[in-house]
Amino acid sequence: MRVQITERHCEVPQAVLTRTQAQIQALTKYEERASSADVVYTEEKHVGKVEVIMHVDGVERVVAHGEGSNFRSALDHVIERLRRMLREQRERRLDHKAPPLSERLEAE
Repeated sequence: MRVQITERHCEVPQAVLTRTQAQIQALTKYEERASSADVVYTEEKHVGKVEVIMHVDGVERVVAHGEGSNFRSALDHVIERLRRMLREQRERRLDHKAPPLSERLEAE
């Protein structure tokens, strides 16, 4: 998955950028069709803000925002929100699938 990180009017430590890359890549466990993610870091009035826009093939994009006293805590908030959103999206999609043919044949 391609991860594009943008810093707007702020300096984000290299350790946080590396952590961002790793955690966004780990989200493919919840949605294997994720093709790219855009991460935007901004700082307003000493509050770190993170916005992640995840592009998933065949599904509407997933957008999550997080903020905290520093960029690391903001990243933790946004990653947790993305996990929850992707997990719920997958559950909704799987609930609508028909049971496997082998189960239907056994029931008859």
